[in-house]
Amino acid sequence: VRLQVQNVEKPLYRGTFHCFQSIIKQESAFGLYKGIGSPMMGLTFINALVFGVQGNTLRALGKDTPLNQFLAGSAAGAIQCVICCPMELAKTRMQLQGTGEYKLKTKNYKNSLDCLIKIYQKEGLRGVNRGMVSTFIRETPSFGFYFLTYDCMTRYLGCEAEDSYVIPKLLFSGGMSGIVSWLSTYPMDVIKSRLQADGVGGVTQYSGILDCVRKSYHEEGWRVFTRGLTSTLLRAFPVNAATFATVTVFLMYMKSEDNLPECEPGPVIHQPSSL
Repeated sequence: VRLQVQNVEKPLYRGTFHCFQSIIKQESAFGLYKGIGSPMMGLTFINALVFGVQGNTLRALGKDTPLNQFLAGSAAGAIQCVICCPMELAKTRMQLQGTGEYKLKTKNYKNSLDCLIKIYQKEGLRGVNRGMVSTFIRETPSFGFYFLTYDCMTRYLGCEAEDSYVIPKLLFSGGMSGIVSWLSTYPMDVIKSRLQADGVGGVTQYSGILDCVRKSYHEEGWRVFTRGLTSTLLRAFPVNAATFATVTVFLMYMKSEDNLPECEPGPVIHQPSSL
């Protein structure tokens, strides 16, 4: 977020590693965890929605085809925006608060919940949902590619329930799914971050998505749409590897408890909802 929204004329960070070093030096190690309350509150519900909607949509579509995998994932991505957008707004505002200060002298927001309450009091529901359209544009195709990639990877690697290497294969498949999903819509994530950070400090720069795209490109060129990509991909692989592998193994275990035929030796594990 800090790399995505920093002022190009007076940049605070030269890159991912320099940003990491600067935050620890200027704000202590706790600076790396600013805004953690928002994901802690929201990610449980987001993952429940995503995997639940994706699985049910796939069953409703009937056939487990690549197109249906993409459509089911896209539906899941679209619906979870209701939680994702306010969550990321609070996270962004908290992460930008006190940039470069070792000890905050004044705090606009005590925590993520306080942040959302104050935004609501000042701007109403529209303020809490700032960046909703850009979030929707980012998440809908992103989750489509997310589930499609996982399905293709597990099929290609032959992830069988009795395979002794099934866990590493699932971890690799999940990690690659995360990377592909982020790469597919990353420029829109930059725009979303800029729109949600807009107004911090009392100055509003953008009137909407197209205005943000135009001004960002005019001032910084096409490279602006890749700002922060390295740190995002470094995060994406382990996070999504753990997420997908955990869900898949948990569902495998639950199905085996019920003695369902899908978990007899030999079947191919597709993605979690297809078990």
